[in-house]
Amino acid sequence: MTTFMAREIAECGAVVERCLTENKAAFAAAAAELRARDPAVVVTNARGSSDHCALYLKYLIEIMVGLPCASIGPSIASLYRAQLRLERGVAISLSQSGRSPDIVAAQRAAREGGALTLALVNDESSPLAGEAARLIGLRAGEERSVAATKSMIAGMTAGAAVAAAWARDDAVAEALRRLPDALAAAAAPPEPVLASVADSKSAFVLGRGSTFAAAAEAALKLKETCAIHAEAFSAAEVLHGPAEIIRPGFLVLAFPPRDEAAEGFGATLAKFSALGARVITIESGAADAADRLGAADAGHPLLAPIAMIHRFYALAEAVARRLGRDPDRPQNLRKVTETR
Repeated sequence: MTTFMAREIAECGAVVERCLTENKAAFAAAAAELRARDPAVVVTNARGSSDHCALYLKYLIEIMVGLPCASIGPSIASLYRAQLRLERGVAISLSQSGRSPDIVAAQRAAREGGALTLALVNDESSPLAGEAARLIGLRAGEERSVAATKSMIAGMTAGAAVAAAWARDDAVAEALRRLPDALAAAAAPPEPVLASVADSKSAFVLGRGSTFAAAAEAALKLKETCAIHAEAFSAAEVLHGPAEIIRPGFLVLAFPPRDEAAEGFGATLAKFSALGARVITIESGAADAADRLGAADAGHPLLAPIAMIHRFYALAEAVARRLGRDPDRPQNLRKVTETR
């Protein structure tokens, strides 16, 4: 039986095409307003997979636009009633449902604090969408699996499109136009990779720079779909203490960056391999191997995390089924989490 998760992974190419095509004018208008506003800071507002979209967007904005970008805690508004001072700020909220009270409250507080509010939301009838100064609908369609996949891919794509238009980065914009074809399919994972992950009880998931968001999302998916304990780390931080628990056979999943961070990232993986860890990489533009999950070539290093996480989703879905779990209906989770 095909799971909803598998079907939604298969829809990602079409979702990306729809998101890019139907939002073309919205991306241009948002970018023009962002340039005109000339903000001093960008803050993001999200939870769960959407917060991993926000983490990805943080790196894009800091690398491409040169502005500091930081996540604000939604409870600052919903619980602590703090007054935010964002007169020269932009607040970007990201959500699949747009209905979590704390996310709505944080966006409202940012607006009242003087920020321009931009929402990237799948449900365009939601309170978050309705209250934003600017809205970009993710256009992912209904997502029935609890494990978010196509809405996450759409959120990453929309964030990249906004950043590219804002920065007038033609190379990223051109790669985005080719992205739907790259995500047209996600093949079944190779058996050695599938077996290694399914046989593990715990794992580190590593990324760096823009791929750190993919690592964070993969660690979440291993927990929620497979009940495998996984922690995400930047490869720049993992040697500062966490490496002490590495033992022979310990699983390390890695999302290697394809930019200036690549060399140091490879050195960290070599150290872990020398300690006996089972290192499996998820690489954009590579072929499958016994220790590698090959993802599509995204056409630009900053878009590689989108292709990487798309291929990883197929692995997580397959591991869950091998373990006798239903990735669509985790035992302790709901599709919409309404935190306050």
